[in-house]
Amino acid sequence: MTSLTESNLVEHPRGAEPGKPGDRRAFSFEQITRLPDTADGKGRGGARYGRTGIIHTPHGDIHTPAFVPVATQAAMKAVLPETMKDLGAQCLLSNAFHLYERPGEQVLDEAGGLAKFMNWNGPTFTDSGGFQVLSLGAGFKKTLAMDVTGMKSDEVIAEGKERLAFVDEDGVTFKSPLNGSLHRFSAEISMGIQHKIGADIMFAFDELTTLMNTRGYQERSVERTYRWAQRCVAEHQRLTEERLGKPYQALYGVVQGANYEDLRRHAAEQIASLDFDGVGIGGAIEKRIIGDTCAWICDAMPESRPRHVLGIAAVDDIFACVENGGDTFDCVAPARCGRNGAIFTRSGRYNIKRAQFKHDFGPLEEGCTCYTCTHYSRAYVDHALRAREFNGFTLATIHNEHFFVKLLDDIRASIDGGYFDEFRDETLARFYANGSRG
Repeated sequence: MTSLTESNLVEHPRGAEPGKPGDRRAFSFEQITRLPDTADGKGRGGARYGRTGIIHTPHGDIHTPAFVPVATQAAMKAVLPETMKDLGAQCLLSNAFHLYERPGEQVLDEAGGLAKFMNWNGPTFTDSGGFQVLSLGAGFKKTLAMDVTGMKSDEVIAEGKERLAFVDEDGVTFKSPLNGSLHRFSAEISMGIQHKIGADIMFAFDELTTLMNTRGYQERSVERTYRWAQRCVAEHQRLTEERLGKPYQALYGVVQGANYEDLRRHAAEQIASLDFDGVGIGGAIEKRIIGDTCAWICDAMPESRPRHVLGIAAVDDIFACVENGGDTFDCVAPARCGRNGAIFTRSGRYNIKRAQFKHDFGPLEEGCTCYTCTHYSRAYVDHALRAREFNGFTLATIHNEHFFVKLLDDIRASIDGGYFDEFRDETLARFYANGSRG
C-alpha cells in the first residue's frame, strides 16, 4: 500500500499555496466514455447520460462511476482507513452535522482538514446537513428510492419519533440528538462548517423533503432550496478568497423536487444556472422512476459537472442511475447491513446469521477476493456477529464495502468496454434470481 509520505496527497494537496486562495483549477471533471443514445433512452432525444470519467481533486483522482463509502463521523465503523484503501475505495464521505456536533469543525481545521484528521490518503466529501432537516425533522432514516401509498401530509413524522428540526426561510433550528441543545444551520453556517472540515467536495445546504409532503410544500421547498443555493455560492466564494493557503473545495448544488418531473426539471435548471462545480441528485425519489429522475436532471446539466447521487445502494437503483448520468454514489447501507448480518453477493443478499451457516467453513462469497473472504469463513463471521464481537462488524463491513466498490469498478469497465447493457442484464438477473432485497 502506498504510504502517505510517498504519495504526498494529504501533506501537500494540489492547488494550495501559502498566502493564496485555493486554486479552482485543482478540481475538474474529465469525461472518458459516454453510453450511446438509444430509441428508449430516458434523456432528451433518447440520450443516455451514463459515462466514465475522472474527477480531479486536490487530494487525488476519482475514477467514475464510483461508490463512496460513508465514514459518518470521520471514521468507518470498525474499519481502518488503510483497510478501506486496500479494498479499493477511492474516496470517503463524512457528515458535516455530526462532525459539527463532535469533535467540532475547529478541531478538523486545526488538524489540517478531514483527510489528514482521519489519516485517509485520498479525496473526501461532506454533506451539508440537509439530510438532517428530514431525519431529525420527520424522523425517517432512509427516504431515497422509497415506495409510497399516496399519503400526503406536511406534518408527517415517523412513528415514535419527536420532531427535532424546524425549517424557516433563513435556515433550520436543530435539537441535538446527543444532548437536546439547540443549534442553528443556515446556508452561510453550513458553508463555514464545511470549509473548516476541509473536504474536497461539499454540498450546498438544502431542504430534504419526503414523498409524503404535499405538492404545494414541494414547490415552496424547491424555491427555498434555490435561494439557499444562491447564498451558499456567495458564501463559498467569499470563504475561498478569505481562507488563504487552503486547497480549493468544490461545491455541488443539490436538485430537489421529489417525484414531480416538472419540479425536478425546474430545480435542475435553477441549480445549473449557478456557479457550482457539480450537482447532487437528492431528495426522496420514488423507486420506479429513479432512472427517469436522473435523466430529467442531466437534461439541464453541463456535462463538465460531475453528478453525485445521494444515498443510493440498491443494486438495481445503481444501474438505473449510472445509465442515466450518475457518476458517484454514497450510502450507509453496506456497512449498516453488514453489522446486522446482511451480506451482499453477486447471487443476491443473504443473512449470515441463519442456522445453516454455523458449520459452513466456506467464504462469505465464492470467488470474492476481499480480505474477509480470503481469510475467514461464514461460520466465523456468523459466530463473531452473534457474539457482538467487533471482529464480526469489521469482517462483514469489509466484504460489503468491497462488493459495492467492485460493482461500480465493473460497471465502469463495462462502459469503457462497450458491453454495459449485457453486463447490467446479467448482473441484475443473477442478483435478483431468488427475490433478493437490495
